[in-house]
Amino acid sequence: MFLVVGLGNPGAEYAATRHNVGFMAADKIHRRYNFSPFRSKFDGLIAEGQIAGEKVYLLKPQTYMNLSGNSVVKAAHFYKILPQNIIVIHDDMDLPTNKIKAKIGGSSGGHNGLKSIDSTISPDYNRIRIGVGHPLNKSGENVINHVLSGFSKQDRENIEQDIDIVSDLIGILITSGMAEFSNRLGMALHS
Repeated sequence: MFLVVGLGNPGAEYAATRHNVGFMAADKIHRRYNFSPFRSKFDGLIAEGQIAGEKVYLLKPQTYMNLSGNSVVKAAHFYKILPQNIIVIHDDMDLPTNKIKAKIGGSSGGHNGLKSIDSTISPDYNRIRIGVGHPLNKSGENVINHVLSGFSKQDRENIEQDIDIVSDLIGILITSGMAEFSNRLGMALHS
C-alpha cells in the first residue's frame, strides 16, 4: 500500500501557480488511473485506486503548504503506511521547468511543505521534484512572488509534459523502486 501526496495550496487563486505543481500532478494521476472521487479527510482531499496492481491513496493536503505534514501524518498513521511507501510530489525552484529529479530522503532544500512533512514522519520518504524555475533575485519576497505566480506559455508546456512523465512512470517507482524510476525518468527526459 502506498500514499502519493501532491503538495500545493487550496483555493482558486493558487490553482495555476508554480507552488501547486504537486496538486496538478495528483490531479493527473487521479484521472489517469481512474481513482475514486476525492473526499475530505485527514485535513486534505483523499482518493483511492490502484497503480501497477498496488493499492494507492492519493492525498492533496488542504492545510496550506507550510502545514502539509499535519495532513500527511494523519493519513499515514490511519492507513499504517511507512515513510518508504510515501511518495511526495512537489515544486522545486532549483530546477528549470523541463527537469524532474527524484530521490529518497535528504534535506527540505528550504521547501516549507517538505520541512513540515520531515518534522512529522521523518525525512525518509520518496520525493519527486518538478522544476518550476527560479527568480533572478532570490530574496525572500521575490521567491514568494515567484512560487505563487503563474507560468509563461513555454513553462506551462514544460510543466504539463513533466506531469505527464511523472504520471506515466509512477508505477515504476511503486513496483521497482527509486533507482529504476530515476533511470526511466532520465531516459524519458532525454528522449
